[in-house]
Amino acid sequence: MDAFTDKRSESVFSLGEIALIELIKRWLGDISPCTPFGIGDDCAVLEPSNKPQLVTTDPVIFGTHVDANVSGRAAGKKLLNRNLSDIAAMGGCPRAAVLSLALPAETSITWLRDFYRGIASTARQHGVKIVGGDITDAHACFFGAFLTLHGEAASERVVTRQGARAGDLIYVTGRLGGSRIRHHYSFTPRLAEGAWLAAQPAVRAMIDLSDGLAKDILSITPVGVKPALFGERIPISNNARRWAKGTGLSPLHHALSDGEDFELLFVVDYRADQSALQRNWKKNFQKLPLTCIGHFSSPPHLPAGTIRLEKFHGYEHLR
Repeated sequence: MDAFTDKRSESVFSLGEIALIELIKRWLGDISPCTPFGIGDDCAVLEPSNKPQLVTTDPVIFGTHVDANVSGRAAGKKLLNRNLSDIAAMGGCPRAAVLSLALPAETSITWLRDFYRGIASTARQHGVKIVGGDITDAHACFFGAFLTLHGEAASERVVTRQGARAGDLIYVTGRLGGSRIRHHYSFTPRLAEGAWLAAQPAVRAMIDLSDGLAKDILSITPVGVKPALFGERIPISNNARRWAKGTGLSPLHHALSDGEDFELLFVVDYRADQSALQRNWKKNFQKLPLTCIGHFSSPPHLPAGTIRLEKFHGYEHLR
């Protein structure tokens, strides 16, 4: 369904800002607390916490992140879920969000209602409150939703992208590639898994796979070493195999380059008991595969058969 309509009676033009805000409160329901802890004041008031605080922000732009093939509800779920995935990558727990919209007068009320209902259902599932935001006019046929999510550490520490060392092992959750076949808006953020990993002392670094493994692995690679990844170990999704039939590229190419997998890529101390880690993982997350795809190696001694990552690329903005 298109986000825009040429019928004024079905667009936000027929409402105006004040009436639209009241509708938004209704659409959000119980995940939007009363002022000053929610929508309606100059700022929202957040409860204090003695844990490390996390803040992330990600948008959804109609025509870039979603299109008319993606329902308003799915678009709203994607917006919150991509922010939740960032919190998961730090081993955190989400708490509250603010959401700003840039939308034109021809935005469909029905599409926007479904968009907020998608956000509301996802927020309710993960205990997130929508506590504020803003609305501004945009030029014709531009819809942008910009969400900032606040969270806190789920355990005694947060896991960053730094900390890997030569010899450490590289793991990934789930299966990769082919996200354009529905996955990019229907994925599950790995919040429970990220919190569990953050509690494991052997986990040195972590990131969520949003731009593709070939690109994102570079963000956790320490200076002076290189990732040695083995193609036969990369967990390739069925969607990547399906997509490859139409593109002429290999399923491995799609697993490395497609992006928007929103799985967790993390690094484990090479001295840790890897078998125990994997056994404990299976006890807690039986349905989600965990795969060791390689290790960090000191050049020029890269093992034979490793992937030449310079031949692949992920998604890079402004390129």
